[in-house]
Amino acid sequence: MEAMKLSDFKALNMPETPGVYLFTGKGGDGRENILYIGKAASLHDRVKSYFSDDILSARGLHIGNMVTLAETVKWKEADSALEALLLENRLIKAHQPHYNTREKDDKSYNCVIVTKEEFPRVLVVRRRDLEKKEEYRKVKYSFGPFPEGMLLREAMKIVRKIFPYRDSSCLPAQAGTPRQGRPCFNRQLGLCPGVCDGTVDKKEYGKTIQRIKLFFEGKKSSLVKNIEREMKRYAKAEEFEKASEMKRTLFALTHIKDVALIKDMKREPLSDKVPFRIEAYDVAHLAGASRVGVMTVVENDMPEKGEYRRFKLEKGLIDDIAGLKELLRRRLNHPEWRLPDLIVVDGGIAQKNAAEKMLAEHGLSIPVAAVVKNERHRPERLLGERAVVDNRERPILLANSEAHRFAVSYHRHKERGRIKARNYKTS
Repeated sequence: MEAMKLSDFKALNMPETPGVYLFTGKGGDGRENILYIGKAASLHDRVKSYFSDDILSARGLHIGNMVTLAETVKWKEADSALEALLLENRLIKAHQPHYNTREKDDKSYNCVIVTKEEFPRVLVVRRRDLEKKEEYRKVKYSFGPFPEGMLLREAMKIVRKIFPYRDSSCLPAQAGTPRQGRPCFNRQLGLCPGVCDGTVDKKEYGKTIQRIKLFFEGKKSSLVKNIEREMKRYAKAEEFEKASEMKRTLFALTHIKDVALIKDMKREPLSDKVPFRIEAYDVAHLAGASRVGVMTVVENDMPEKGEYRRFKLEKGLIDDIAGLKELLRRRLNHPEWRLPDLIVVDGGIAQKNAAEKMLAEHGLSIPVAAVVKNERHRPERLLGERAVVDNRERPILLANSEAHRFAVSYHRHKERGRIKARNYKTS
């Protein structure tokens, strides 16, 4: 497989419009697989940046390797940068690409929620607070999480101008109370529909909430038809003020003014903050029998056991280096798995060279560290680039230890199965 080049990008003729782009490649089963999803104020300009000469320094090693694995880029145009932001969120949630690593650990990210009340509030809250705060337990709708807090705040300003809604600063009007008829501050700015002063009833406000829901779900065409029907119904009933309000809403929806959001999206940094990922490999066997290989993962000094993998290796492999090569080849046939920032192998210079050769054959530039053991099979020293290995001794040894433990455990499991099958045949 040959990596995409700038000439391949130019041949795509991507438009200079807002939208979402999808880098795709082949998965281990040979089928097309989505590697990465991003949004853009200009699809052409944004995607072109991935094919610059300084891709590694601009985007980071994991994204640089993703581009190496990509076979093409697909895209979906959007009518505005705001809709591109919402579309990106929906597609990432649907496909969970491995290279969209920021979206994996999303407890600190913001969500947009609609509370379950007579007059629902529309709020931006952190996802972790949804589980902790009692007032957020009763949620009617939830959208997100959104990694970029600044972009989301700008987006919500636009949404609120199109569909004025109630937030926590607006208290519903109650008969016989001092607040009845007193508009909140946002009502005076046209950002509250009048929940506070009683100028909008529950039914009409419920329609606004449904429109917000449809907009966040990407059902703009249904939303436009819904508003057009309402406008005609009000006009037929000679409720011309409400018909004019629907006309203004329709115009705002179909002519979204998101200049500030476009500027923020263009200023969005190209680099993605992701955990430093270490993958360690080990091979286990008994006199060549039940030869197996494993991959373990450590991110930010912690084992990620959900991403450990086991491989049953071919019977014809005669030594550990051949087993390591086969193990790495099988792993690299899965571009849908996020590539590591560092690979750790058990052994010396021969194992390190074998791993580096296998990576080079796949066009990848991932540093390799080898853990050299003494006669008691205890770590003696590390081989590898000092800039990468220094200050990472603990997670490297942890990954190596986990790989050895996991490999031995898997080998014992396979060996018990082999002995059991042999005894069954001879009984």
